Amino acid sequence: MAFAKKPVTGMKDILPEEMRIREYVMGVIRETYASYGFTQIETPCMENIGNLSSNQGGENEKLIFKILKRGEKLHLDTATQESDVVDCGMRYDLTVPLCRYYANHANDLPSPFKALQMGNVWRADRPQRGRFRQFMQCDIDILGEPTNLAEIELILATTETLGKVGFSGFEIRINERRILKAMAAACGFPEEDFDTIFIILDKMDKIGTDGVSDELVEAGYSVSAVSKYLSLFSGIEDAENGLEFLKDALEGHLDDEVIASLQEIIATVEASKKADFKMVFDPTLVRGMSYYTGTIFEIAIPEFGGSCGGGGRYDKMVGNFTGKDVPACGFSIGFERIILLLTEQGFQIPNEGTKRAYLLEKGYSAEKLQEVMTKAQAERAAGDQVLVTRMNKNKKFQKEQLAAQGYEDIVEVYKN
Repeated sequence: MAFAKKPVTGMKDILPEEMRIREYVMGVIRETYASYGFTQIETPCMENIGNLSSNQGGENEKLIFKILKRGEKLHLDTATQESDVVDCGMRYDLTVPLCRYYANHANDLPSPFKALQMGNVWRADRPQRGRFRQFMQCDIDILGEPTNLAEIELILATTETLGKVGFSGFEIRINERRILKAMAAACGFPEEDFDTIFIILDKMDKIGTDGVSDELVEAGYSVSAVSKYLSLFSGIEDAENGLEFLKDALEGHLDDEVIASLQEIIATVEASKKADFKMVFDPTLVRGMSYYTGTIFEIAIPEFGGSCGGGGRYDKMVGNFTGKDVPACGFSIGFERIILLLTEQGFQIPNEGTKRAYLLEKGYSAEKLQEVMTKAQAERAAGDQVLVTRMNKNKKFQKEQLAAQGYEDIVEVYKN
């Protein structure tokens, strides 16, 4: 069998220049989130298959990389169903592992608990631009805070981080699952069909209002119900204040507190934000995860043309492990897409010391080596990045390569 040089489809090798940017961005994330009181944790890359297949992960549950039982536990010859051969899988996000982690360690953690996680996740997805089968996620979550203080803190911390790495003019789109449900209920759709309706609604930005209307009618819903449903969205768009419009339109179907809370989140974030972005109420925002119970939000960066992260409130998820619900809310930066945009834009890490290279001619003496190394150590201590290497025969090509790597000062050291 021949060895394969390329990585598995949907996964990638990371070259040094990109790795430098990744490490820098992760440093900004750690520093910024720590200033908001988040503490970093780590969970295993594998979870019990029952945790991953609990109808909490939406479409992602169809994308699990499942792992065979090992050694004496694996009996392929007598297996009749998947559970006979599979007992765990690679995590597809960091939220399910966090809930298990919290359930396991709640007695040792503060309340509320503000967690930061950074780690790879795996999904058997179709690879495309900015989408891989192995990718880094960076999540912050607040568990044990029932008020919208959690949403406000999450949005402010995440947007400040994006601003620090150079993004501006982006949007945080925000909605509420209870608003989505109230809109559907007010139009007469049965509650058991809400998920189907929301899946179709989620295509609004791709197929438009007419496309959503056609798909809902094709799914068997009455023309009058569909027309009434879509008129709510056009009413929001035409209104001077979409949330105030909904307060009246959904009277009897939605508690006014839901609208008031969303308005407070938007107003507070706008008043105290540090980055250049805009809060936008988007009634068509659905988010795919079935575990969301309240506020949901998403990052929209114009340069990418799609979501670059998102999150929301999932107050029922910890209860699956403990039998007692715990208020919880989280926000995940689309780390790989952020890195893709920074790389394409030629991002330069700010405030780096000088990159200097010393090229030692063949035959250098011990005294000359000591002289160069002593000088290099002093420059490193002063914050510079210093490379000491032998001079190649093709000195011109070597210097071109070093320049491409960002070495702006190349010093030739001769043996005499």
